[in-house]
Amino acid sequence: MGCCSCFGFARKPKSIRKPNCFNNRLSQELLLDEDMEDEDDCSYNGEEVTSTGNGDESESQNRTKRSEDILYFRVQNGMICRQFPVKETHKVVRTEDKNGNKMVNEYVRECKIGSGSYGKVVLYRSRVDGKHYAIKAFHKSHLLKLRVAPSETAMTDVLREVLIMKILDHPNIVNLVEVIDDPDTDHFYMVLEYVDGKWVCEGSGPPAGLEEDIARKYLRDIVSGLMYLHAHNIVHGDIKPDNLLVTRNGTVKIGDFSVSQVFEDDNDELRRSPGTPVFTAPECCLGLTYRGKAADTWAVGVTLYCMILGQYPFLGDTLQDTYDKIVNNHLILPDAMNPMLKDLLEGLLCKEPRQRMTLDAVAKHAWVIGGDGPIPQYLCWCKRKGSAEEESDGAIDNNSNVIHTD
Repeated sequence: MGCCSCFGFARKPKSIRKPNCFNNRLSQELLLDEDMEDEDDCSYNGEEVTSTGNGDESESQNRTKRSEDILYFRVQNGMICRQFPVKETHKVVRTEDKNGNKMVNEYVRECKIGSGSYGKVVLYRSRVDGKHYAIKAFHKSHLLKLRVAPSETAMTDVLREVLIMKILDHPNIVNLVEVIDDPDTDHFYMVLEYVDGKWVCEGSGPPAGLEEDIARKYLRDIVSGLMYLHAHNIVHGDIKPDNLLVTRNGTVKIGDFSVSQVFEDDNDELRRSPGTPVFTAPECCLGLTYRGKAADTWAVGVTLYCMILGQYPFLGDTLQDTYDKIVNNHLILPDAMNPMLKDLLEGLLCKEPRQRMTLDAVAKHAWVIGGDGPIPQYLCWCKRKGSAEEESDGAIDNNSNVIHTD
């Protein structure tokens, strides 16, 4: 592709404006105290309160309102990609089973399986179907106090995440099973499918280098899930290995929609900074308005680079140094790298977003196709339903044209 050059960014700008954030890694002490340690405040898959703010408070607030309005409209008008809606429960019953294990409604606590800035993710087993679920639990009062942007609290992001997940249904996206929100208590729960494998080890480093065949399989799943999101005008905003889970059969599922945004159409313009610095696109580092889908695609490129080489493509000693490198440094790839893979990485990690490879192009790229062919197009429920309605309307129209004679 030849897109690894800087395309106008080669000259170091006078000032790279770091995306303005309140904290890239808020301490758990902000949310948890000794009395709450066992209350299962949690964050699925070790997610963090990530960079979400920007100096333009009114723009951020308007964008948030637009996203929420769009989501409410879709949910209220049945514009969702689910044949069966997410279960909603408005009563919390906290008890213990006969063995002294804590319970939330039908779910029996088994063990903590992750941690993050909001608390921890806990594994539960349902007494109804016997299946395991990962439950994110929150204290609403604390989320409302936790400010993550000039005009937003952590509750804003959590509610938007719930609304987004309510409309999604895709084999490469973590499924939201139930929302438990009791208006008479401070407890709020997201019951998620439990993905019993994990792609990366606990910690903040990149994954070890993977074989090309495994990396290709993972990438195909990531691209399939992300293409589905983009087709529904949803920008994930924090694609990275820690937000990508692998099932026992090797299927990758995208999780953590805490900084995701929704758009009415293809105008995916954002000013709000994305999730994790080392996965941030160059145009975001400059503090400019940027296109969310192109920024997601850059993050896919960084993720693929991590999978193959076991390190980050651009990493400095400080946050500002990392942003400098992302914007100014040339992409360096091993001479011995598979030429097709090299071409793909150069296309994904193109500094200029308008020249960056699109996900559609990635899906058809020679390295991605490999011996498996192009990534299959997923026919989601809302499109299947729309096609069925069109066929039904067509049948009615055809019947109306029939002339009956005696």
